[in-house]
Amino acid sequence: MGWFRLTLALAARAAVRPPLAADLLRVAWRFRRRQWYRHVPFLPLPSREYVRWRMYTAYGESDAVPPAEDVVRYARWAGRD
Repeated sequence: MGWFRLTLALAARAAVRPPLAADLLRVAWRFRRRQWYRHVPFLPLPSREYVRWRMYTAYGESDAVPPAEDVVRYARWAGRD
């Protein structure tokens, strides 16, 4: 599964469960690059290096794409605070 398919799968799950949508947005906001508004494309996206590091530490490969269920589980866990 690529990043685009992961995004579509998460969007579909979020459309069915609004509380999950809030948790996913909260996680996306936490992962944003610092001073994102100063860099093209001016979107609050995480840096590529950070995502590669997170994937390496979680899955052992920097090019890994997490399963949608892992992202949902993490978002629900992070939304508990």
